[in-house]
Amino acid sequence: MSTLRLPYQTLSPEAYQGLSLTKKALDKSSLGKSFIELIYLRVSQINGCAFCLEMHAAALRRSGVADAKLDSLAGWRLSAHFSERERVALAWTESLVDVAGSHAADDYFEPLREHFSDAEIADLSFAISLMSAFNRLAIGMRQ
Repeated sequence: MSTLRLPYQTLSPEAYQGLSLTKKALDKSSLGKSFIELIYLRVSQINGCAFCLEMHAAALRRSGVADAKLDSLAGWRLSAHFSERERVALAWTESLVDVAGSHAADDYFEPLREHFSDAEIADLSFAISLMSAFNRLAIGMRQ
């Protein structure tokens, strides 16, 4: 990767701290850290953030997630490695990452209610949004 364009973490420390605090809060979510890491990895795949892909894949491997599951994440719809709960969350993830195309339609949102509490849906949506922000910073600033 090329040289860092701007040290955004130090140039905007309060904003960066806000993102970091959100990540710390999500680490405590009832969704579970590995579940959220899986969502972070999928967001990073969609956005093409090499830095984040390596970081989240490594974290998932350390937590014991099977390589076969990680290897098939981009094709989750056809993979037997994902539960229905994960599939619903991954569909929502893709919907929010491509909100201009999906408009976060009810077809993506309503299935969440069968598998997640309202608080978990909020946490999931924050996780998707947070990783999208981190991806844009890392890609834009060439981290």
